[in-house]
Amino acid sequence: MEPIEIGEIFTISDENNQEHEVEVLGVLTVEGSEYVAVGFVEEIQEDTDEDIDIYFLKVDEEGDFSAIETDEEFDKVSSAFDQMMEEEESN
Repeated sequence: MEPIEIGEIFTISDENNQEHEVEVLGVLTVEGSEYVAVGFVEEIQEDTDEDIDIYFLKVDEEGDFSAIETDEEFDKVSSAFDQMMEEEESN
């Protein structure tokens, strides 16, 4: 499986089968599972001062993305991502 790179662009389908392009903003491992933080390409390109919405997807062994199932899992991944971003900003 190819490692996922920050800046890569993927197309994902939502629950209504509408396709959206997302850009990888971060890759992180939490408790042995790999996750990606993504944002919608159109929001990133607009480059407004507003915060873009960041979504987290779980990466399985085959490299497929799946939704995070529980609030608890989301909170763990979200805080790990926040920590990672803070560390990058301080370097």
